[in-house]
Amino acid sequence: MMAAAADGLGSIAIDATQLNMSVTDPTAWATAMNNLGMVPVGLPGQQLVSDSICVPGFDPGLNMMTGITPINPMIPGLGLVPPPPPTEVAVVKEIIHCKSCTLFPQNPNLPPPSTRERPPGCKTVFVGGLPENATEEIIQEVFEQCGDITAIRKSKKNFCHIRFAEEFMVDKAIYLSGYRMRLGSSTDKKDSGRLHVDFAQARDDFYEWECKQRMRAREERHRRKLEEDRLRPPSPPPIMHYSEHEAALLAEKLKDDSKFSEAITVLLSWIERGEVNRRSANHFYSMVQSANSHVRRLMNEKATHEQEMEEAKENFKNALTGILTQFEQIVAVFNASTRQKAWDHFSKAQRKNIDIWRKHSEELRNAQSEQLMGIRREEEMEMSDDENCDSPTKKMRVDESALAAQAYALKEENDSLRWQLDAYRNEVELLKQEKEQLFRTEENLTKDQQVQFLQQTMQGMQQQLLTIQEELNNKKSELEQAKEEQSHTQALLKVLQEQLKGTKELVETNGHSHEDTNEINVLTVALVNQDRENNTEKRSQGLKSEKEALLIGIISTFLHVHPFGANIEYLWSYMQQLDSKISANEIEMLLMRLPRMFKQEFTGVGATLEKRWKLCAFEGIKTT
Repeated sequence: MMAAAADGLGSIAIDATQLNMSVTDPTAWATAMNNLGMVPVGLPGQQLVSDSICVPGFDPGLNMMTGITPINPMIPGLGLVPPPPPTEVAVVKEIIHCKSCTLFPQNPNLPPPSTRERPPGCKTVFVGGLPENATEEIIQEVFEQCGDITAIRKSKKNFCHIRFAEEFMVDKAIYLSGYRMRLGSSTDKKDSGRLHVDFAQARDDFYEWECKQRMRAREERHRRKLEEDRLRPPSPPPIMHYSEHEAALLAEKLKDDSKFSEAITVLLSWIERGEVNRRSANHFYSMVQSANSHVRRLMNEKATHEQEMEEAKENFKNALTGILTQFEQIVAVFNASTRQKAWDHFSKAQRKNIDIWRKHSEELRNAQSEQLMGIRREEEMEMSDDENCDSPTKKMRVDESALAAQAYALKEENDSLRWQLDAYRNEVELLKQEKEQLFRTEENLTKDQQVQFLQQTMQGMQQQLLTIQEELNNKKSELEQAKEEQSHTQALLKVLQEQLKGTKELVETNGHSHEDTNEINVLTVALVNQDRENNTEKRSQGLKSEKEALLIGIISTFLHVHPFGANIEYLWSYMQQLDSKISANEIEMLLMRLPRMFKQEFTGVGATLEKRWKLCAFEGIKTT
């Protein structure tokens, strides 16, 4: 009866009389273990094989109603060995039936069999614990369910090496580790053994793995090269060789604004190659001339862009001013809401919200005003930088346009300060009216402090306005003096020219000697020097402040240790270390006001001509 059952299990045909032992029956499990000579460890009534390993959703009582025998999915007729279950679920193995042997799983309460570290590209497994009577055909029958086998190397001892076609098949073979293999239905020890399946290290597997890695590395390098070639910028077009025909075409391209950048590179390469010679010099000169014609266009483009930038700045400034005025109106609304007439009608929560909103709006208003004042300060600094960039080595003469621009700027500042002063006055008047209407409370005290602060700022603005007015008056007086001196010198030059013409005519008619002409020249030079001294006496007035006296002392000491004199730039750089706000024009005006202490001389020849100031105070003492 048992032999017939064993033969029936080896076949593919399924019959109700072929399986007389239920997999989930504990008594049947104990009987099978006793036949193998092993002591059963499982508890009575405990299910040792999980239903999840069998057909999913299969009802064990179905065979009782329909007469269908339960189907085991691990038999050869139903496919490969299933992959190992997830690590979160307890691994429960089942009995596997083959034609020549039967595989019994180990006790699920025992720890799983250990394995070594998996070598790279492993396709070979080591199988130990084989029965002594196991043949190569039986081994292939068991393990070919895991996948295609390429080679089996069986040893005389109870182990072998099996090489599969793919790497994933090794994982299926490792699943069989720990099974007890029994050949047929024999109970002999030579016909049974416990399988130990582990990873094996084979040279062929490692060589194939290295070949795959090298192939992947080549594919990666090729992919990177293609990516670099795709992202690399295109190389510049080749530059043609010089010829008269190409030069004529290039000259036409240079005249075109759209092709100018391409043509100028070709012209530059030709010149660097040395294509310019006597024969082609005229062609190159015409091309260079047409390249120079684009300078004016570029400057015009730059000017238009600068104008657009200035317009954008002005628009931003106007928008910021409008935002600031709206902030002022919002703050005025909050201030009006905090007055007693409206404040008493609000609830406590509403008052708190209004106070928070008012503070937030004041902070934003102050930030916007600071930004606007910063923009104005930057504009003033740019104007002052433009004024300081004027070259001090030019001839000293009063520039009426510069003075007029300064006077206009001072007038604008004066107007802006007046407007600010009017605004502050209006605010002070409003605060005074509120002060008369409100009682002496904490809010009144804070408003009194604001009034005092505004009064102090108003006084400071008034003082600043007075100083600016004094500076404006000084500039106007200097401008009038310069105009008078200029007109006086022009009239004197006309008189001298008429005198010289008259003397020349007298010499020609009367035939005076050379001594008479020299006396006339001496008289004219004396008159000119006397006029210059009168002008310098008019110009040299008393010192206006203690600061000017201090500057004269420092300049005199500096020029005393420089007997050959110093130019105004050298002197200004030295004075700027002591006072960073002083300018070269102020120093030069101060030196010109004192001609008896400082004199101006020209040194050098031609392009090296330089104007220097020297200290001549001691020369005047020696002559006296």
